[in-house]
Amino acid sequence: MDKTSTIVNALSIDVEDYFQVSAFEAHIHRDQWSQIDCRVERNINEILALLDEHQVRATFFTLGWIAERFPKLVRQMADQGHEVASHGYDHVRVTMQSRDAFARDIQHTKKLLEDTCACPITGYRAASYSINRTNLWAHEEILNAGHRYSSSVYPIHHDLYGIPDAPRFAFRPLPGAELVEIPVTTVEIGKRRIPCGGGGFFRLYPYPISRWMINRVNAKEQQSAIFYFHPWEIDAGQPRLPNLPWKTRFRHYLNLDQTKQRLGALLRDFKWAPMNQVFFDKQQLIGDIPQVSLH
Repeated sequence: MDKTSTIVNALSIDVEDYFQVSAFEAHIHRDQWSQIDCRVERNINEILALLDEHQVRATFFTLGWIAERFPKLVRQMADQGHEVASHGYDHVRVTMQSRDAFARDIQHTKKLLEDTCACPITGYRAASYSINRTNLWAHEEILNAGHRYSSSVYPIHHDLYGIPDAPRFAFRPLPGAELVEIPVTTVEIGKRRIPCGGGGFFRLYPYPISRWMINRVNAKEQQSAIFYFHPWEIDAGQPRLPNLPWKTRFRHYLNLDQTKQRLGALLRDFKWAPMNQVFFDKQQLIGDIPQVSLH
């Protein structure tokens, strides 16, 4: 497929290790994390090589916990022209935090990442897209922490996250403020919203379906797609946890051996750039992004 579209899409990576995913919270306690061999460094280096091969730059939403243990890796991301953004400190969902705890978490992580990579951290993504209608105050705290944008709302119905009737494309969630919320991409087919922005859905669908959906967003709606994946999704050799519920096991381990090949096709078939470049580098007027209240 030729990159005939002029639309540039936003590529993002949620930098966390396999044992840090929300679905494993009941099986691996955070107190155990430091005793587990990390695989994130080798996986990120493999991703950096893949991006360099295709001359693509991306946004790395990085846990503070990872940055503390692998500061050279975070600096390497920035030195190679990628955007470093915040994924919170240790992947606690916003739905499990008080407002004060959330504010402390994102302020601490922002400073930690800025000190590590010596670059401004303007983007934030909540663990497991955990901003929903119960915690819309989170946008005020993200703004107060000094972030320019968030990518924390998934505009679908899902058993673990989502605001089904939220806007599908970038919007300003706070009246009179310039904070931009940039949702992960979906397509509308009839009255249904279908996720096409990566993660487990990218591993579930045959690649031509993902390609068709992203192309539809670019060509029919003239919008940039927001795509994400995790370092552990290219790591078929990661340890298998025993006694997982079948749904968790299926979602986490499905088609791990095919992800890297599919990503290579994705990088060839579409144009990609970091989140901040897609939405802010062209001096796009914030006023052109609609203000929408989720309350």
